[in-house]
Amino acid sequence: MAVWAIGDVQGCYDALQRLLEAIRFDPVADRLWFCGDLVNRGGQSLETLRLIHSLEIHSEVVLGNHDLSLLAIAERPEEDQKRVNPDLRRVLFAEDRDLLLDWLRGRNLMFSDKQLGWSIVHAGIAPKWSLSIAAKRAREVERVLHGKNRRKMLRAMYGDRPNWSPKLNGVERLRAIINAFTRMRYCAPQGQIGFDIKGTPGSQKAGFYPWFSVPGRKPLEHRVVFGHWSTLGLFQGLGVYGIDTGAVWGGKLTALELCPPGELPRIVQVAGRTPEAGESRGED
Repeated sequence: MAVWAIGDVQGCYDALQRLLEAIRFDPVADRLWFCGDLVNRGGQSLETLRLIHSLEIHSEVVLGNHDLSLLAIAERPEEDQKRVNPDLRRVLFAEDRDLLLDWLRGRNLMFSDKQLGWSIVHAGIAPKWSLSIAAKRAREVERVLHGKNRRKMLRAMYGDRPNWSPKLNGVERLRAIINAFTRMRYCAPQGQIGFDIKGTPGSQKAGFYPWFSVPGRKPLEHRVVFGHWSTLGLFQGLGVYGIDTGAVWGGKLTALELCPPGELPRIVQVAGRTPEAGESRGED
């Protein structure tokens, strides 16, 4: 049996099909971990959701910022839903939208397999959180997202403030947790996220560090795989593995085999989507 983590698909259904063929995915024996951002920009978000939903019993999915945005848009009036880009509109007005969105809403922010020795998140782990604490913070958001009061949280989740503090309450606490799990790249030692810093390490402003190398950060109990950061590209070090390699921007779609402790992961990549002429790169 193999367990494969797959980087940000972002609606690149054709690339995902190529990747599953390249790793020789066997649904009888293998499992897939998706690191979030299943949808948006690739032009095939509906097909991507349908495929990954069909693999539900063979996979784990954590939510990315684009997935949460889709869920938030789905709670708005129909006229507002009609104003989003064509790729997301195809999902929002599909005949099986409720099935797909209910399934997506039931996914988590973090998944761990302690026996295997791996965790997966979309963007990162706040520097003052151990993995066990991070799991508790993730559950706070998931309880609301999976419950009847999700609309208030989804409406209020947008914004760069406040910085995380254990003293936060209500929607501000949930927003800070969501930002750490789905939007973080760089942060300061006290936990402030540099939302506007998106380049490669070394290009950031003083006082900010990649989330996985913040001085004094809590040790990670085992290895962590994440996506979200296409300008970082494939990264392996410090016990973390970044696998967003920019498939939607003309880069690669990456699969990382999650091997037992003491072994080195195997990497398989396929060509991503070919961007349209004049298309500019946006927020990951």
